[in-house]
Amino acid sequence: MKVLVTGITGFAGSWLVDYLLTLPGIKIFGIKRWRSRTENIEHFEDRIAFYECDLRDASSVRDTIEQVKPDRIFHLAAQSFVPTSWHAPTETLETNILGEVNIFEAVKRIKINPGIQIAGSSEEYGFVKPEELPIKETNPLRPLSPYGVSKVGQDMLAYQYFMSYGLNIVRTRGFNHTGPRRPPVFVCSEFAHQIVEIEKGKRQPIIWVGNLNAVRDFTDVRDMVKGYWLALEKGQPGEVYNICSGKGIKIKDILSKLLNISEVKVEIKKDPKKLRPSDVQVLVGDSTKFRKATGWKPEIPIEKTFEDLLNF
Repeated sequence: MKVLVTGITGFAGSWLVDYLLTLPGIKIFGIKRWRSRTENIEHFEDRIAFYECDLRDASSVRDTIEQVKPDRIFHLAAQSFVPTSWHAPTETLETNILGEVNIFEAVKRIKINPGIQIAGSSEEYGFVKPEELPIKETNPLRPLSPYGVSKVGQDMLAYQYFMSYGLNIVRTRGFNHTGPRRPPVFVCSEFAHQIVEIEKGKRQPIIWVGNLNAVRDFTDVRDMVKGYWLALEKGQPGEVYNICSGKGIKIKDILSKLLNISEVKVEIKKDPKKLRPSDVQVLVGDSTKFRKATGWKPEIPIEKTFEDLLNF
């Protein structure tokens, strides 16, 4: 089986490849750009085939897919940092939506029909009413950031290409996930990065924070990527599935757990630059549909995730 992974140099993409390498009979192909960082893939780059490809360039995408002719595509490449989407909304929409269209058009024109997993996001749900928790796949989508809008666009395009052309697309809406390799701009890894720098005497014992009262549903990235695989193994084309733990945790409690592991004494201060123009207060999902379809469940305790993150 030939598997093509976009976003292979990124956080979830590299962990997905780590998981795929444990499975028999799979030949892995990865898409990267010349300027992509490579630290996440150095430990396996001699075991897979890479293609230079910019997903925003339709001909580049078509040439790559025509050469590989994959049996499965995991589409993880995206501009995925929510705050960046306010500063660069056009780039976010172009990268996330047009990049996906180019994949669909390439598959359609080459006349192949691989299984395609589209990695959506809980940010699609955006503003959620208290009575709508935990969030099911049928919940209205009310995105509160350009990033959320871009993921809704990906989601709806995937559904449209399934309905219009019969492409074998499965959509997943992954809730928050973290773990080793997560860039330090994201909340858990940013806390961990600050804590480690304090431990090493590289900064004053002050942790700078944004909104600590937001509630999120966190899963270990290693469990999340197993879910991506199962989405194509056992999920139904045309369907959308939440992948999440079903448990909410306040951001301030994440910071407390990380500090308890470290045992450093710190002062906590709010940084106005870390506050968003509009923030999603609560995102807690219901993954019953996905669990019933695939048998998936999270296996790594969040405390283990945080410990591994700090060690990383």
